Amino acid sequence: MHRPLLLATLLATALSSPLTHAEPPLPRSPGQPYAAGNLADRIVLTPGADAATQMAVSFRTDLRQDRAVLEFGPALAGPQVVAKARQLSGSSRRLDAENGPSLYHQVRLDGLSPDTAYAYRVQGSAGWSEWHQFRTASRTFAPFSFIYLGDTQNGILEVASRSIRQALRSVARPALVVHAGDLVASRDDLAHDDEWGEWNQAGAWAYAAIPQLVAVGNHEYLDDLLPDGSESRTLGAHFPAQFALPRNGAEGVTETSYVSDYQGVRFVVLDGTSALDLGTLEAQTRWLENALQSSQARWNIVVMHQPIYTCARPEDSEPLKAAWQPLFERHGVDLVLQGHDHCYSRLTHVAGRAATRQALRNQQAIGPVYMVSVTGSKMYGLNDRAHSQPDRSAEDTQLYQTISVAQNRLSVRAYSADDRLYDAFDIQRDASGHKTLHEPDLATPTERYCTRNAGPDGLPCSARDK
Repeated sequence: MHRPLLLATLLATALSSPLTHAEPPLPRSPGQPYAAGNLADRIVLTPGADAATQMAVSFRTDLRQDRAVLEFGPALAGPQVVAKARQLSGSSRRLDAENGPSLYHQVRLDGLSPDTAYAYRVQGSAGWSEWHQFRTASRTFAPFSFIYLGDTQNGILEVASRSIRQALRSVARPALVVHAGDLVASRDDLAHDDEWGEWNQAGAWAYAAIPQLVAVGNHEYLDDLLPDGSESRTLGAHFPAQFALPRNGAEGVTETSYVSDYQGVRFVVLDGTSALDLGTLEAQTRWLENALQSSQARWNIVVMHQPIYTCARPEDSEPLKAAWQPLFERHGVDLVLQGHDHCYSRLTHVAGRAATRQALRNQQAIGPVYMVSVTGSKMYGLNDRAHSQPDRSAEDTQLYQTISVAQNRLSVRAYSADDRLYDAFDIQRDASGHKTLHEPDLATPTERYCTRNAGPDGLPCSARDK
């Protein structure tokens, strides 16, 4: 049935039938046909545990394409890519959602050559996708840049896509895109399948060509009522179908925690929601210590959803802070990328920005820098500490971050969605391993805060208290 006719039928049925549910159905994405079709869509590339030799591809088709089929080969300078391609197969799973049934397919690419360009395409029931091209990481350290995005979650296609696309335009050759979780809302905005359709549309072909390193957020989980009446959470079916992650994480959390080594950087991805609500804190803590202790990487970056230090909520995530922050400190984590708070915060010293200023003047050693950011439209107001504890903060502001990795320096730049540099800092390491913070002399605006009901853009403040 065509979508307009289907919608008209559903509307007529709704008007002629009594309401049988206490809650109205979730709204749909206006005018967007997100049902699976006869060509593959939602194509996403993810890095393996060793991004020099492993990648993975996930994609969606209608039910007629009942096998995961991918053609893959070296990227050529000429147009005859298919001549050197070979066919690979993978696994498939059915997912029944608001837009009807579909099959999600995953194909893992192993035994790749480091620092090599490859091309692939995937099969739908009516034919092949376009060719997508990616490059594996180098075997040893080499400089690269990546993009970091906080929560997209709400207004994904309408509003968050602007930040995503500005980020992609800002870096000539991003090696990765790192997401801090809550890619979708999955509870309060749209039909869940529409949200994932919007997320894929917002990044489009870039998600198929640039490896996406994703953390899971609390909104990728669904509320679940247990037989005894208590509440729990269940990982939504879309997340493990949409992302073919390395599955080398903590026991009981292998779908959402993992390590990926990329060109001299170890990315350690944690699942704070499962740790807080599903009893996996101890298992993840043991695994985290091993992942950091065994790291041979030049830089260690942790990606997690719930922040160690909040910029919006009254209280920090105390169980996570108590279990994980000592490990970050002990094992020399350089940067912790987080979301969840829908505000911006860059924090170096728990004692506050005055301590950071002193450390800058005296070239004192620093531990991890904790960053919180937001990409989408939902905004939270800053808490009382956010004006003095972080080195810099913001509310009512969409942002994206670019991070350049060099042998002895991580250069982090935060941009607002209108392409203005908002924050800039470097983590520098000398030959002895001594790490210091450096703030380059670059023009940045005054910090963006709401004043009473007035936002920093001269409009009513959209940030709400948490």
